[in-house]
Amino acid sequence: MATLEHYGLEAMENHMANEEFIKALSSTNEVELTVSGRRSGRAISMPVWFVREDDGLDLVPVRGSDSDWYKNVQRVPTIRLTARGAQLTTQATPITDPAKVAEIVDKFRAKYGAQEVASHYSKQDVAMEVRLS
Repeated sequence: MATLEHYGLEAMENHMANEEFIKALSSTNEVELTVSGRRSGRAISMPVWFVREDDGLDLVPVRGSDSDWYKNVQRVPTIRLTARGAQLTTQATPITDPAKVAEIVDKFRAKYGAQEVASHYSKQDVAMEVRLS
């Protein structure tokens, strides 16, 4: 049986891991996203670009709502992100509001360049919000 001290230690370790992950974000332009396959349940990883927003990250799937990882996250919202060896397990929330998606895509253009975003992101109809805390 876990004690309150155990939960306190676990919370402290999670906080330290979150801080390490947040620090790692400042020195990279992409993270590794790991999702659970919606049919297989297997862990599937791929590199993705991100934009930092307050206490979270915004992600945009390259093929929008047709992207497999987006469909997987709709089914199983728990994801793992890795940046420079630091990991964070958290929940992702789909964003489908066209105005909010457009705002996020504009932030991607500002960070990565309009031509790069246009060449990599063929469908820009959805995004994902990821909480860091």
